[in-house]
Amino acid sequence: MKVVLDTNVFISSFLGKGPPHQIVKRWTQGEFDLCLTPEIIDEYVEILNRAGVEEEPYVKEVLDIIKRQGNIVFSSKPMKCSVVMDDPDDDKFIACALSCEAKIIVSGDSHLLNIIKYIDIEIIRSRAFLNILERNSDNV
Repeated sequence: MKVVLDTNVFISSFLGKGPPHQIVKRWTQGEFDLCLTPEIIDEYVEILNRAGVEEEPYVKEVLDIIKRQGNIVFSSKPMKCSVVMDDPDDDKFIACALSCEAKIIVSGDSHLLNIIKYIDIEIIRSRAFLNILERNSDNV
């Protein structure tokens, strides 16, 4: 399964043990493929640096996985789109999903969540995505 994680979900994963942390942990365990573009990676790193957690061991482990491209689908030149009228900066997540053929964007951002679905891409909260992962693991 290919998934795009909004920056707020990715960064929140390092700040607690809640759903975002569980999602990133399950990605590192190979339960889904993380879809990325250069723009998304730059934003992840910028926010991690601003939060001052880039030197934490778990953060380093996750960034190493990204560098090794483990469980990653990468689009170096994502499609352009104009979907999120209230916050055009969020278009990068939809563009990534379109370019990588992801069917899910996980977000806590109301600008994205208000869209609910774009073409065949669902935009859902962390808890809803964890529920999907749980159902998938129960069916294995």
